[in-house]
Amino acid sequence: MAARWWRRALRGLCGAALFLSQLSVLSGRAGSLMTTKLSQPQSTLAKSLTSTSTNAPYFKAVESTEIPPYLTNCPSNGLCSRLPPDCMTCNTNYSCVYGKTATFDCRVKPHVHCVDENNHEQENFTINMTCQFCWQLATSDYVCTNSTNCMTVSCPRQRYNATCTVRDHIHCLGNRVFPKMLYCNWTGGYKWSTALALSITLGGFGADRFYLGQWREGLGKLFSFGGLGIWTLIDVLLIGVGYVGPADGSLYI
Repeated sequence: MAARWWRRALRGLCGAALFLSQLSVLSGRAGSLMTTKLSQPQSTLAKSLTSTSTNAPYFKAVESTEIPPYLTNCPSNGLCSRLPPDCMTCNTNYSCVYGKTATFDCRVKPHVHCVDENNHEQENFTINMTCQFCWQLATSDYVCTNSTNCMTVSCPRQRYNATCTVRDHIHCLGNRVFPKMLYCNWTGGYKWSTALALSITLGGFGADRFYLGQWREGLGKLFSFGGLGIWTLIDVLLIGVGYVGPADGSLYI
């Protein structure tokens, strides 16, 4: 009886030991699986961060060494109040009275160096200028494009669209480049005195008309002997008062 009891006890102990060993193996496998699952996103995140930081382009701020185009018109170490308008930026004062002198606060543009009357370098200064827009300036204060395609001798006088630019030493409000309608005013090099002299002396042969480039009228006067003198007298009067001009529509010199 005792031997049977010991055999049953040994069998129970062996079964309990086997159960505990299997339980420990299963718990170890579960822990490794959990560790693998938890470490996988971290490793993936680490890879993504590593790849992102590696592949991301690196932009380095490069200082521009290009010289601004306005610097060519800006004298160095000159008086700030004498700088051309392209070298400064001024606060527009639209409350000034038209035609009156007004004071404007200005600042030099980058890379522009100027001084005051005491030879001290400064960036902020004031200037005095007449309160008016650029297109209201006198004709001597701006330069406009010229047209050689319009007729200067016509009734009524023809106009053309010109583009005008304010001179460098003139300060004004608004755009410094503006359009304007101007009368045709150009010359092709013909002299009024020469045309009148030819009309008086050789007008019967059409020399005046040939000189002005009107060859059809010149041939008509040549073969009609100046319209028997009548056409010659009429041309002398018309050229004398400036009614007949060059064929290209330009003005006399």
